[in-house]
Amino acid sequence: MLKTYFLRKNKEKVLLGLRKRRFKKLYLIDEILMLDNEKREIQISLNKILENENILSRKISNFIKNNKDLSQIKYLINNSILLKKKRKYFKKKLKNITVSINEKLICIPNIPNDSVIENYDKNYIIFQHGKTSSYIKNPLPHWELSKKFRLFDLNLGSKICKSGFAVYIDKCAKLHRSLIQYFLDKNTSNFYTEYSLPYLINNISGFSTGQLPDKNNQMYFIEKDNFHLIPTGEIPLMNCYRNKVFKDTDLPIKATTYTSCFRREAGSYGSKTRGLNRLHQFEKVEIIQISVPENSDHSLHEMITHVKQILKSLELPFRIIQLKASDLAYSSSITYDFEVYSIAQKKWLEVSSISNCNDFQSRRLNIKYKKKFTGEIEYCHTLNGSSLALPRILISILENNQTDHKINIPKVLIPYTGFHYIK
Repeated sequence: MLKTYFLRKNKEKVLLGLRKRRFKKLYLIDEILMLDNEKREIQISLNKILENENILSRKISNFIKNNKDLSQIKYLINNSILLKKKRKYFKKKLKNITVSINEKLICIPNIPNDSVIENYDKNYIIFQHGKTSSYIKNPLPHWELSKKFRLFDLNLGSKICKSGFAVYIDKCAKLHRSLIQYFLDKNTSNFYTEYSLPYLINNISGFSTGQLPDKNNQMYFIEKDNFHLIPTGEIPLMNCYRNKVFKDTDLPIKATTYTSCFRREAGSYGSKTRGLNRLHQFEKVEIIQISVPENSDHSLHEMITHVKQILKSLELPFRIIQLKASDLAYSSSITYDFEVYSIAQKKWLEVSSISNCNDFQSRRLNIKYKKKFTGEIEYCHTLNGSSLALPRILISILENNQTDHKINIPKVLIPYTGFHYIK
């Protein structure tokens, strides 16, 4: 979350960044600064009242000590009572203005990194790997492959819950589970500490990472208990470090988790949502880093390289796109999307977004670090990314590795699945 002092010092930079994002409520900046001016004036008045109260308190004490005129003491006491009433009034007013400022501040997203461009004619591709041409004639999309090889059942998902939920079957279920284990093993071998976490969060956890109130309508809500189902493992994982102060020598923190993710908006029916393309529940392996500010760019590129190597090992065609400002998530300063190619659907499918939030998220989470040599305490930078998201990785494996009679399993997954193909 941005702070008022930052808005005051960097108003033009903030406005420029928000325009790049195509943020429409620019008037909020002036409203916040006007309220902040009022808050400062009230604080000055409150300080004067407190000062006068202290002076009166000392005078009353001296009068009583020296047995002076009681009428004078009564006059001073009455003045003290009036000052207390004023103090309560100004404190209440100060509290209300602070609430109003915070309500407006939480509507303002993070400022894009200077390298993020406002708009591209088309996606800004910074890297591409692998072939996007099919080696077989008329490859089948994964929903047709499912009929042929009995891979998953969406009707069963609808029977158990509703549309937008999948049931994986037999070897496809094992392949799905093997992918999760493979991703976790790759992450932990790169010094990410693994966590197993709740899938339910309270409002504070959702607010602290920026999903609430921004994504409130997209999240499933359990009204009776006032809990939300997580839309991403980033939320509980980051909240493990809420209200922590680290030594700078302890950073970066690297952590990973596997969770199911729940999102209400699965989209309207059509090719974009057909089969496993978009579900209300899907599985994802998440990675995060918590870094000192001067090293967060390095952490970002380390995370990008890490996901790159995983996708290369799966022998999938993929590309990396730097998102334009208007496509950035609420808390993100810069984001790189990874997309795998589906040869049957002839389109790219997003499987990871890796973002640097700078100190925007850590201010809500209250994650800080102490500098070893100066003793100063500053906010950390936070980064997050998918490593990786299913089922779109699964879609790409099924469609890109099909033959007329079977679906081949990527070599690196065979030790996990125990089989070489599905037929």
